[in-house]
Amino acid sequence: MNREKKIFKNSKGEKLVAFIELPIGNRPHNFAIFAHCFTCNKNFQAVRNISLALTQQGFGVLSFDFTGLGESEGDFADTNFTTNVDDLIAAADFLEDNYQSPTLIIGHSLGGAAAVFAASKISSIQALVTIGAPADPAHVQHLLKDKKEDIVANGKAKVNIGGRDFMVKKQFLDDLEDHSLEKTLKDLRKSILIAHSPQDKIVDIKNAAQLYEAAHHPKSFISLDGADHLLGNKKDSQYLGSLIATWSRRYLDYEAEEGPDSEHQAAAILGRRSEKYLTQVKAGSHYLLADEPESVGGNNAGPTPYELLSASLATCKAMTLRMYADRKKWDLSNVEVHVDHGKRHCDDCENVEEAGSKIDSFDCYIKLEGELDESQKKRLMEIADKCPVHKTLHSKVNVKTTLLQDE
Repeated sequence: MNREKKIFKNSKGEKLVAFIELPIGNRPHNFAIFAHCFTCNKNFQAVRNISLALTQQGFGVLSFDFTGLGESEGDFADTNFTTNVDDLIAAADFLEDNYQSPTLIIGHSLGGAAAVFAASKISSIQALVTIGAPADPAHVQHLLKDKKEDIVANGKAKVNIGGRDFMVKKQFLDDLEDHSLEKTLKDLRKSILIAHSPQDKIVDIKNAAQLYEAAHHPKSFISLDGADHLLGNKKDSQYLGSLIATWSRRYLDYEAEEGPDSEHQAAAILGRRSEKYLTQVKAGSHYLLADEPESVGGNNAGPTPYELLSASLATCKAMTLRMYADRKKWDLSNVEVHVDHGKRHCDDCENVEEAGSKIDSFDCYIKLEGELDESQKKRLMEIADKCPVHKTLHSKVNVKTTLLQDE
């Protein structure tokens, strides 16, 4: 994923600060807009994790700070639900002018309600996702607690939300009352995915039922069981991001670019420095991601090089055993091959006399199932060590590396 800061203007000419996140190769098949939760910002963890999952599936994602929040200009006290919707429309205009029109919009909490209204006004949007969204925008008033009376009486009041103070004016409350999400959904003819946690203590799960009832087909619901409202557990937002990418394939008209273009058997393309070790891999006509674990600075978005090598050895052993058993007409119903790789001291390595000498070691564990006698099992274990990858690892291998010149 390649991440760049961008600036565009809202309807009042105030600067809104955004991040545009692109997949490796910078050729997204579709663009999505992310509307963050009430008083949150574009740097929120759930926004980052969902955006990463989408870019890994070829999307471009625009997330930004609403007017008066984060790095964006403007006074939050002068904003309301309508200005949030207007900001989303401005974001769509920015994408259309500089990249391509967005086809997917995602909204979290009150941002989900805003995304519904924005989807009704942005013609290019084909699919919509709400996350923990209220069925009525006015639901956000419960966050104001005992300050609501002060706001009504004095026209404004300072409210503490999530440990931060915000000035909220009466016009904000009035504007919330003027929007009917149910009516908008009934008139909307776009695919919608409603994601909600049954354990959400901020926006009750019944809101999801109301949204689902009001929406037209095609509509889908996914339960984020065990998640909190803000998706504080990283696994929850990562899971949801992957699910959104998969769900949208059914409703967006595109052919995803699968991976790096190469005439060779295998290829690896590393993204920009900001993405650390995230690498797009081509293996034959198949594509996958490789990465390093978080402990060494990666995002753990794919297997490491040695995990790929271990998987290659395990796969080759399993396939070789199947081929041999089929040829012998033996009843090998199932094969499991488990492999661990490590570098450790080895008594029989050539340089054992040198202090600290280590050798690469692969520990293979094989499970054979079927009507096999002991002699057959013994022979299969011998055959496992004769698989091509095993032989390659024990052979002298020449690797020639050539610098490719730019065309």
